[in-house]
Amino acid sequence: MTKKQRYGYLISYFTQNFPEAQTELTHRNPYELLVAVILSAQCTDKRVNMVTPKLFERFPNVEELAKATYEEVFAYIKSISYPNNKSKHLVEAAKRIVEVYGGKVPETIEELQTLQGVGRKTANVIASVIYNQPAMAVDTHVFRVSHRLGLVPATAKTPLAVEKELVKHIPEILVPKAHHWLILHGRYTCTARNPKCQQCGLTEICKHYHKKMKDLQEKTNKLA
Repeated sequence: MTKKQRYGYLISYFTQNFPEAQTELTHRNPYELLVAVILSAQCTDKRVNMVTPKLFERFPNVEELAKATYEEVFAYIKSISYPNNKSKHLVEAAKRIVEVYGGKVPETIEELQTLQGVGRKTANVIASVIYNQPAMAVDTHVFRVSHRLGLVPATAKTPLAVEKELVKHIPEILVPKAHHWLILHGRYTCTARNPKCQQCGLTEICKHYHKKMKDLQEKTNKLA
């Protein structure tokens, strides 16, 4: 199977089965998504969604968050991983948005990455979800699924390398949606420890699955 065929199968499958894939982080505007994505680093979306309602009630916009102290924010997010660092990131990011960007969450990847606590992955999520730009955020799920399916070569050992490979082969208009396809597939089907291959609709193109079946067959033949 060629790479073109592999990607074609992937796009066809997800377009038919998950046409409206979207982020599971609850938000109503760019500010809320930015906060949620910063909080989601090494933390589940479920936990973030449990914390943000009260946080947004207290700090309903970027201007209010910019006035907060680290300690005030910490009290609302202490059940999140790394609350000390994230409290500082949120307040400092809010201050910069107010002071430099007039209270509007910036649109470009480069500008977003000037905010404290915002790396390339977070910037790509904001650009993709809010501004519908062809940005591919590569988290652990996207990284794992891309390699298992054979969408990227084994030599793509960094998130940036995987990102570049994916956007090269996925039509620009579909990149924002494909980001969610791969994340959700990794979160619920192609899980890290026990991938649910029997429930997966992508086994036909999956290099990991085919290798597993080949190894199993070789093991069976030896025992016969």
